[in-house]
Amino acid sequence: MSARFDWPALMRAGLHGLRLSPEAFWSLTPAELQMMLGATAGAKPLLRDGLEALMAAYPDTLKEDEDARR
Repeated sequence: MSARFDWPALMRAGLHGLRLSPEAFWSLTPAELQMMLGATAGAKPLLRDGLEALMAAYPDTLKEDEDARR
């Protein structure tokens, strides 16, 4: 069974508790909202090894075929 979001509770927490505008609330990811509500249990900081793995997987440079199209 997949976890389901309690949208009414999340909306109350975001719109009333945090006083977010609807636009700001809906632009957040669930992880960002969770962090803003202080529920970061199990969250770990991104360490150098993790950052290097992300940088290798998603480099900021264009591939050769993308360069040719520009």
